[in-house]
Amino acid sequence: MPLMLGFFVSLAVAAAGQIPSNGFFFVQITDTHLDGGPNHAALAARMIDAINRLPMPIACVIHTGDIGADNLDNGHTASSASNLLHGLHVPYYVLPGNHDLPPRRLEATRRVFESTFGPLATNIEVQGVVFLLLYTEPLRGTVETPDYAPLTWLETQLKAASGKPVIVFTHTPPVEDFYENRLRPGWPAAAHARWTELINHYDVKAVVTGHFHRDELQWDGHVPLYIAAPMATYYGRQSSFRVYEVRSDGRLGYRTVYLE
Repeated sequence: MPLMLGFFVSLAVAAAGQIPSNGFFFVQITDTHLDGGPNHAALAARMIDAINRLPMPIACVIHTGDIGADNLDNGHTASSASNLLHGLHVPYYVLPGNHDLPPRRLEATRRVFESTFGPLATNIEVQGVVFLLLYTEPLRGTVETPDYAPLTWLETQLKAASGKPVIVFTHTPPVEDFYENRLRPGWPAAAHARWTELINHYDVKAVVTGHFHRDELQWDGHVPLYIAAPMATYYGRQSSFRVYEVRSDGRLGYRTVYLE
C-alpha cells in the first residue's frame, strides 16, 4: 500500500474507533523532577531530542507526573518544562504527580499546573484507543479536592468510552511499594478496591504509572499495571523513557530507552 494511502486508511480506522491493524506507538516519560537536580534540565533536553529521533512513528507523548520537585509555583520550573516539552515533534499530554501539587501549596501549584499544562484529568482518543489521564493523589488521602472526584470522573469516562479499548494513566500506583526490602502501603483499601472494580469492569487494557522510580509490572485484578522508571537520576537511577507499542488487539508491549 502506498505510504500516503496507508496514512489515510489509518486515519479512517481511528475515526471509526478501531485500532489500526499494524497498531501504533506512544512514549511515556515520568518523574522528570526539573530543577530538583543539577542535570535534570539537560537530561530533559536530551530525552526530547532522543524521542524526536526515534525510528518508529510516535502518536503522542504522555508525561505521568512529577514534572517538578515541589517547585511548580517558583516562577520558573513550569514555564521551563513547557518550553522543553514544546520541542517535541508530536502532541504531548501531562498529568500531575505528588511533587507537582504538594499539599501545603495545593491551591497555588494547581493554578500553575492548570494554566500551563491543562486540567487535572484529561480524555483523549489516540488511533481508536481512549487515553484517560487523571490525578489520583486525593485517593491516597494526601490532599483534599472538593471540586474534583477522581473515581467519579473515571467512571463517567469509562462509561462514555462505549466499548472502545482504554488505557488509564496516573502517577502513583495503587499497589504496595517494595523498597529497602519491605513492603510499604499502597492506596487506602476502600479507594483501591473501587479503582480495581472500575478498571476491571470496563475494557481497560492497562494502567500506566510512574512514581516508584523503578521498572515494575504488577496486576490489578486482570489489568496489567505498568510502572516506569524515571528520567530523574535520584537513587542512582539511569535516566530513561519508554516506547509503548499498542497492538491491534489493544494489548501493550514496551521498550525502555536509556540516556547515556
